[in-house]
Amino acid sequence: QDGGFVHGGFMDSIRIGGVVIPNHKRVEYALQSIHGIGRARARQILSELNLENKVTKDLSKEEIITLREGIAKYMIETDLRRFKSAAVERLEGIRCYRGIRHADALPVRGQRTKTNGRTHKEKRA
Repeated sequence: QDGGFVHGGFMDSIRIGGVVIPNHKRVEYALQSIHGIGRARARQILSELNLENKVTKDLSKEEIITLREGIAKYMIETDLRRFKSAAVERLEGIRCYRGIRHADALPVRGQRTKTNGRTHKEKRA
């Protein structure tokens, strides 16, 4: 796959950072389908690369390549998920308060648990 172009025709979608980007949305919103890129980061990427906020299907081959290179600088998708889970595993490994709360599937940030707190408790059930 080469930037969305296949055998002279244009594909339905573009793959950036291992994720298929929606073709019918503007770039700013399409980038948000990548884990680790939110609204602010998407706008930051577009301004750094001096790209217009066009509809994704209207991007040229060069713009797609530029976008891929710009996004490659950030920790996204699998790398970000791995980093987050490693951070939680480290906390659990050193048996600090936050690590114990993670291990017991309880709220970590000081929320009350006498009532409420069902959401986090049910995740591992």
